[in-house]
Amino acid sequence: MATIFFKLLLAVAVLVILYMAHKNYENIDINYWTIVVLIPIVILGYWLKTTVTTTEGAMVCFAIIYLDSTVMLIVMLFSMLRFLRIEVKAWVKTLAYTITFGHVYMFWECIHNDWYYTSMTLIDTGNGIATKMTGGPLKIVHWIYLAIVLCAIVVTLIYALVRRGTYSRRTLLLYACVTVTGLVMYGLESTLDVNFSSLPILYVVADVLIAVNYDHAHTHDIACLISEQQKYHGSRGYVAIDMEGRFLSCNLKSYEFLPEAEFQIVDAKLQKGSKMAAVLYDLMDAYRKDGTKKKDFYVGEMACRCEITEFTIRKDGKMQGFLFDIRDITEEKKVLSVMQDYNDTLNEEVLKKTENIKGIQERVVLGLANMVENRDANTGGHVKRTSDIIKIIVDEMEKQEIYNLSEQMAEDIVRAAPMHDLGKITIENNILNKPARLTKEEFEIMKTHSAKSGEFVNIILKDVEEKHFVDVAFNVARYHHERWDGKGYPEGLVGEMIPLEARIMAIADVYDALVSKRCYKEAMSFEKAAEIMTDGMGSQFDPNMLTVFLGCREQLEKYYSEN
Repeated sequence: MATIFFKLLLAVAVLVILYMAHKNYENIDINYWTIVVLIPIVILGYWLKTTVTTTEGAMVCFAIIYLDSTVMLIVMLFSMLRFLRIEVKAWVKTLAYTITFGHVYMFWECIHNDWYYTSMTLIDTGNGIATKMTGGPLKIVHWIYLAIVLCAIVVTLIYALVRRGTYSRRTLLLYACVTVTGLVMYGLESTLDVNFSSLPILYVVADVLIAVNYDHAHTHDIACLISEQQKYHGSRGYVAIDMEGRFLSCNLKSYEFLPEAEFQIVDAKLQKGSKMAAVLYDLMDAYRKDGTKKKDFYVGEMACRCEITEFTIRKDGKMQGFLFDIRDITEEKKVLSVMQDYNDTLNEEVLKKTENIKGIQERVVLGLANMVENRDANTGGHVKRTSDIIKIIVDEMEKQEIYNLSEQMAEDIVRAAPMHDLGKITIENNILNKPARLTKEEFEIMKTHSAKSGEFVNIILKDVEEKHFVDVAFNVARYHHERWDGKGYPEGLVGEMIPLEARIMAIADVYDALVSKRCYKEAMSFEKAAEIMTDGMGSQFDPNMLTVFLGCREQLEKYYSEN
């Protein structure tokens, strides 16, 4: 019966190994896998011991079983230290394992003598072979070894209770309970008359519990998520939080960026109102909402950047939480600030130079326009007035949302207005200043000024101004005498074939000609001028501009009354 029971325990222990292997973890804990492999080996020893028929066979089985109170015990201790984040020196581990395996080897050497056990009796209980033994002179070595390890475990547990730190209490408690319970059961069974040990039951139960707890335990172990170098010596801080926002673990460097992390309780939500909660939870929410992956914050004068990624400790497994990568970007900020200041200075200088160039260009254009106007006795002040009323018309178009002019387009049209008659500089004085109506031949010559105006715009502005402004200025100059019905010049364009800026300029140009005094006519009344303008909508002018003209009529009349 005992033989079958131990077989079942062995099967369960093997299934645990298969279960853990099936999870296909990215990183493994060598301490845990040592334990999970040793347990079925030790249970195998207990099973075989119930079937042996010689004392030599029983001693060989004990040689296997002894791995539990030696190797497995010391591995459990180091596993607890790992969860507590107590760094054990390499020489200490080497010494501990040397003593442990030396102890095991000493027992193996005593299989064929009576130094460890002076006598051994095999008893067939009907449920399996039981063994009764009497300890020899070297048995005390084992008790001393157990006492030392037990003291180390007790000291570790006391340290855990008084030390504040980011470790999994649940995992530590599980390991501690299993270890202490095993030592107590081992001591009782060694002193009492027990036929079959119940320790294999404890080992299998512990094996199952540790396997179930593995995911939980290793989401708390930052070394499973980052390299050992980053854990202790890296320049970056790492914090792990589960999908529900419970704190899992962090490395030592993270304390510099988020001091509250040193006192944060594992498996608990971050303290409400803390800097740590503000940084990490805000970034979590932003990441889930719109994919934001980084957040900058300050610790004193230190500038920090926190970046978020999802993590899992299994290959192709579901996401188990968020890993925050925190680093010092103070120097980066300083460099960026210096570069930004330098760029701002350069931009200011460029802006000043650009404004100077634009000012020079505008003065050149206005100078040419004034030169033309000084030659044309008929159009005194025309350049300035049309520039002013173009602004009034464009503002009204924006107000009524006619054609939805962009801010850049509106600015370009206003700037281009003074250039619309530059070509008149090529017209002879006897035609330009003729006080009477022009003959048909003279009018044909006068009509050439629009094409010449476009040419002058390209000569003056091309390659020194932005293309969008050059295009607008060219269209204003060349096409402002085109008519909606196609009877204008120089190309006889019809309707929307005429550029919008030229259609707007035509209204300003004609209206100024109507209400202004010329050497060959008096100024027309506002009422008469308005009548002519409205009658011309759809024939001479864009009909869509009727509401614009009516909307700004009062403002136009006020302008001319004051000027």
